[in-house]
Amino acid sequence: VSKSKISESQKTTILAHLSIAHKLEDIKADLVIEAVVEKLDVKQQLFRVLENNSKGSILASNTSSLSITEIAAGLKNPERFVGLHFFNPAALMNLVEVVRGTSTDDSVVSIMMDFSKSLNKTAVLVKDSPGFIVNRVARHYYVEALKLLEEGVASHEQIDRLLRNAGFKMGPFELMDLIGMDINFAVTSSLYQAFHQDPKFRPSRIQQQKVMAGHLGKKTGRGFYDYTK
Repeated sequence: VSKSKISESQKTTILAHLSIAHKLEDIKADLVIEAVVEKLDVKQQLFRVLENNSKGSILASNTSSLSITEIAAGLKNPERFVGLHFFNPAALMNLVEVVRGTSTDDSVVSIMMDFSKSLNKTAVLVKDSPGFIVNRVARHYYVEALKLLEEGVASHEQIDRLLRNAGFKMGPFELMDLIGMDINFAVTSSLYQAFHQDPKFRPSRIQQQKVMAGHLGKKTGRGFYDYTK
């Protein structure tokens, strides 16, 4: 409303379609999409509860790097479980990766492809593998930029500016700040472990220090850039 993209009446209509559940037991839906922290045990525990509460529902994870098959390992009906990976910011990014786990039923995949398209998204069906497609490829955008910074080849501002001039919408450091340093670091660490410590996925000490200091990017006011000014 403040940006004049929707009217006050449209806002009221949209909010009227939302219902807030204060307990997991109160969640009843045909489709449940999870977007909690990128930790396997947390997601597994959550979905065990959701499965009991939402019998017959499709359960989807927005994980950006964890194995869909592994998350579903403790479920009674893993065929109802699927990956539905949106990209940040989800309202603006058109791509959605629909991730088929080992046990995911064909009908669930088909429903999720249609659902994604109903949101005017470009849905791409991908195999369950570390990082799926986009995050596996994009890892090098971040990792190599961080190596350049560590080696003193250029500052993060210079690297961002050069890559924007090369045609990228955002530089890697701007993007890390937008996504969240903790999330970005966790995804890199996950791929590093999944590919048996392959050096090309090795997490950066500089980024780890940012996470430890709580400098997570825009959401905390400070990352590679200062957003408090």
